[in-house]
Amino acid sequence: MPISKEKNERLTQVGPGTPGGELLRRYWMPISAVSEMEGRYTKKVRILSEDLILYKDKTGNYGLVQENCAHRRASLEYGIIEPEGIRCMYHGWLFNEEGRCLEQPNEPQEKGFKNRVQLKAYPVRELGGLIFAYLGPNPVPELPKFDLFTRDDVIRTVGACVVPCNWVQIMENSLDPVHLEWLHGRYFEQVFEEKGRDVEDWYFSKHHLKLGFDKFEYGIIKRRLLEGQSEDSDGWKIGHPVIFPNVLRVGDGAIQTFQIRVPMDDTHTYHIWYSCFVAPEGVEIPEDYPISYYDVPLKDENGKFVVDYIDGQDMMAWVSQGEITDRTIERLGTTDRGIILYRQMLFEQMKAVENGEDPMCVFRTTEEAQNIQMPQEKEIFGSGAALFKAAGEWNTRYAPNLQEILDLIQGKKDETKSVAMS
Repeated sequence: MPISKEKNERLTQVGPGTPGGELLRRYWMPISAVSEMEGRYTKKVRILSEDLILYKDKTGNYGLVQENCAHRRASLEYGIIEPEGIRCMYHGWLFNEEGRCLEQPNEPQEKGFKNRVQLKAYPVRELGGLIFAYLGPNPVPELPKFDLFTRDDVIRTVGACVVPCNWVQIMENSLDPVHLEWLHGRYFEQVFEEKGRDVEDWYFSKHHLKLGFDKFEYGIIKRRLLEGQSEDSDGWKIGHPVIFPNVLRVGDGAIQTFQIRVPMDDTHTYHIWYSCFVAPEGVEIPEDYPISYYDVPLKDENGKFVVDYIDGQDMMAWVSQGEITDRTIERLGTTDRGIILYRQMLFEQMKAVENGEDPMCVFRTTEEAQNIQMPQEKEIFGSGAALFKAAGEWNTRYAPNLQEILDLIQGKKDETKSVAMS
């Protein structure tokens, strides 16, 4: 049954003071890869309908402040970086990571004017090669250390794209197992045929026999049973999680990925693919091995969606629904019960925030935020080769060093037992 216009707005609005926006402000959100800040001092960030500037001061510490200076509203994206913080290039007012004004070079110091000037500022933390921000009220919760952020036996890559649609329709895709069979299966076969490629025994086209959706303490476990599989298969017995509110974990034994959907505003989402390539036994990964960053393409030079790789197909489906899906005219079927469950969870957790309670997946102690392990199937399609092949065929066009990483994981580099710095 379609939902009302009011409920659709409650689901999709992310600005300050909206139910969805207030819920999302209870969570740490990634706003940049650490590697994006190499060789630069500032990055303009839009998150939860706020325009902010991420900066790195001369001591290497990060700050996140409102974009416009409190003086004459010039953009701090072009600020002068100091050891103590960021100085507006227009008149030299200096601000620290707490938004306090430290100096006004051309104002009388004895009047204490600077003590009455404050920028909006938010705490930032670094974890696993990403920079996270918290835009919510005090007390600030712990930054959760989910397993892929802290493992020492993986090589990481970070891909990102600004997707021009609302974040909820992206998340609903993650509670929709059947689209694998069609979007990444039958449609992909057609893409291959158009390119004159062999589509025999395409592994993503297998028919879904059963679907399972189970609540657990961090969100929802999604399970599937495909044609030709037994109920002892990993995909049915274990599945993989959707971590509330905005993370999908997917992969197999060799490649495991967090897809993180960060709402920029009601109609744009900063999407991160945080991929971990598990090193084979005996391969040592240096602690300072670089985390590659790459831009994930949405459209080609002709303005057409790039659909010859899985992530591009997903983005085409998300964006083609419109900036904000009109759920008042949708017609959900029986296979959409995961989507219904997720919407119910969103509404429940919005209500908890309105009642002054912490929503789920907010961590208040260091102990509960440490080393959070997630369930994850290892053999999705019988051999675990599908996602590996997908990464090898398509994403190597965009991710630096990925072919080198894939060769290593496949054991092609027998001459070394360690990963060489590139």
